[in-house]
Amino acid sequence: MHLTRFRINTARQGARHLLASPQRMHAAVMSSFAGALPSQGNASRILWRLDRTSRAEVLLFIVSEDRPDLTHLVEQAGWPTTATWQTYDYKSFLDGLTAGSTWDFRLTANPVHHIRRTPDEERKRTAHRTPRHQMAWLLARQEQAGFRILETPAERRRLPQGDAYQLIVRDERRHRFDKTELTTGETKHVPLVTVTYDGRLEVTDPAALRRTLIQGLGRAKAYGCGLMTLARSGGR
Repeated sequence: MHLTRFRINTARQGARHLLASPQRMHAAVMSSFAGALPSQGNASRILWRLDRTSRAEVLLFIVSEDRPDLTHLVEQAGWPTTATWQTYDYKSFLDGLTAGSTWDFRLTANPVHHIRRTPDEERKRTAHRTPRHQMAWLLARQEQAGFRILETPAERRRLPQGDAYQLIVRDERRHRFDKTELTTGETKHVPLVTVTYDGRLEVTDPAALRRTLIQGLGRAKAYGCGLMTLARSGGR
């Protein structure tokens, strides 16, 4: 497994073109792997995420089984003469995860649920709209995903009933784009709501957490969701 980090040059028109559309960015990421097409099974093993830092940087992270070649992204959205990308051996990091260890984490996800407005209506998938429900979405998945989000010590909580967990939900983004079904040729309008989670967790099941880090968490993985990364405190 590999973890790749690429810094996007937001001053370039090509970069702004990619950043404006999760669908275009998905196509650019998939083009980094020989023979990889969105319709193939290996696409599910490729996760990516955009991080917008406090220094107004935009970083692209990719987790993949194969080593990517981002030459086309450097030419379109990077610094062709001064910088490329960094790819690291991810397997050694994953193998070193142990139960009880604690980490800072970041995750961009598509928190959704299914609703039925009337008894006869078919259940429809819709995005959670409030930070409280978005946070609850992640808390409901933590055990199966192999981790526990740490609670905030009582003396550090700003409100008696609030800030119970070391978890922040931020940077909600709403997208809408057209997607053409490869099998039918039908074009569908795709709404997408994403949020970014920053927090601190304890590893409870290293094997399950490894699967989460490799396979992603939640839906819309093709569009920059599901990739969780870990870091030591202050390591971002």
